[in-house]
Amino acid sequence: MVVPGAPQPSRAAAGRGPLGLRSRRGGLAIRRAARGAGARGAGRGAAAGADQHAPWCVAGPGPRLSRARCSGRGVPEPALTPVHSAGDQEKGEMGLAAVPGRQAAFREGLEQAVLYAKALGCPRIHLMAGRVPQGADRAAVRGEMETVFLENLKYAAGVLAQENLVGMLEPINTRITDPQYFLDTPQQAAAILQKVGRPNLQLQMDIFHWQIMDGNLTGNIREFLPIVGHVQVAQVPGRGEPGSSGELDFSYLFQLLEDEGYEGFVGCEYKPQGDTIAGLSWLRSYWDRRGHPQDGR
Repeated sequence: MVVPGAPQPSRAAAGRGPLGLRSRRGGLAIRRAARGAGARGAGRGAAAGADQHAPWCVAGPGPRLSRARCSGRGVPEPALTPVHSAGDQEKGEMGLAAVPGRQAAFREGLEQAVLYAKALGCPRIHLMAGRVPQGADRAAVRGEMETVFLENLKYAAGVLAQENLVGMLEPINTRITDPQYFLDTPQQAAAILQKVGRPNLQLQMDIFHWQIMDGNLTGNIREFLPIVGHVQVAQVPGRGEPGSSGELDFSYLFQLLEDEGYEGFVGCEYKPQGDTIAGLSWLRSYWDRRGHPQDGR
């Protein structure tokens, strides 16, 4: 599939072309493919873009320095995946957008994220919902947290619109990864997006989380793809490469995304089981099947 010129989700005619894939967890981003190694190795992989997770935490004290360091490492421009507004991770925070009493901190974090997104040429910001307070009953605080979430998202949508940026909501599974995370299913995220009603807020689909929480990937992909702005993949349950042993048939899932007209990128948010480059055999197989054996190597 082609890389869209603007960061809007879209559906095209079935079978429009191969997926755009890229990489993050560690340092590599392969052209049109893989998100399993992060920005440092992106240039080595002829990447079209690299995911940047909280770049101020890893790349330097300012957005200009982050951009300079990424450029020096050969990271492609523009960066094509979200930077994160995540709160104070040293204190166990995983975002603030739905956390009562932290609205001011959320706005400060959003301002910082916008600065880095603009400096890095990154069109999307992951607006992390945050965790249910320790010891609180999820059902009891759900209404209050949703109210805060809606308030913060409406504010964020306005700020991001002024900068031509897109905010992403990603459900994170509460069965394995983070039992306290507030936003845990695509159904919940879609309902939130509908209530906010802003076109520059979209759904981030991590197939790993969706499979763990609900399964029914074919139905959920078809239902929610019109509001999806970014896709991430990893095998279940080990979060390894798509070609590793596990529950998911990625040949089928990639074909489904193509058939449904997805035109964005697929980020590979997985943990390589060994050498990152050697672990891209699944990618080479994908391109071979697509008749483009030179891509993804």
